[in-house]
Amino acid sequence: MAAPIALRADFNGPGLRQIAKRTQDATQARRLLALAEIYDGGSRTDAARIGGVTLQIVRDWVLRFNKHGPEGLINGKAPGNRPKLTEEQRQALARMVESGPIPAIHGVVRWRRKDLARWLLEEFRIAVDETTVGRALRALGFAKLSARPRHYAQNEFEREAFKKACPPLWRPSEPGCRTALR
Repeated sequence: MAAPIALRADFNGPGLRQIAKRTQDATQARRLLALAEIYDGGSRTDAARIGGVTLQIVRDWVLRFNKHGPEGLINGKAPGNRPKLTEEQRQALARMVESGPIPAIHGVVRWRRKDLARWLLEEFRIAVDETTVGRALRALGFAKLSARPRHYAQNEFEREAFKKACPPLWRPSEPGCRTALR
């Protein structure tokens, strides 16, 4: 069995307990208390029991603590996947949307996400989904605009005539005609 990795010499058990008491991060506090047990002479197995983890995870905590101190025991945000479009490609997409399509060249009179995905494939050889294009456009500050739907047989003149022909269903009572409600 390999020898355990030594902890940093610039901390001690009571000091880690004080830091654990002040922190607002519960997972960091649990990890600090487990490492404080090791500083106080406890075994790594005891530290694993206090932390509720395996010995391998305690070893990982020791490595992170030795490298970064107590801040190394805070969970960081995962980096996530690499974006499909680079900043240069996003700016080119923004310029394309702002300039609008040229019907003779692009074959469309207005941009749809499907058309922009095809343009990205032709221009940069990047196959992206329509939802990816939509997310990129929202991140660039664009919003989807569409006209209010209108029935194909709607007649503006008939609608105005209908509005004028309908009398109101109520009319104000006359000043001297008050009736008591019971």
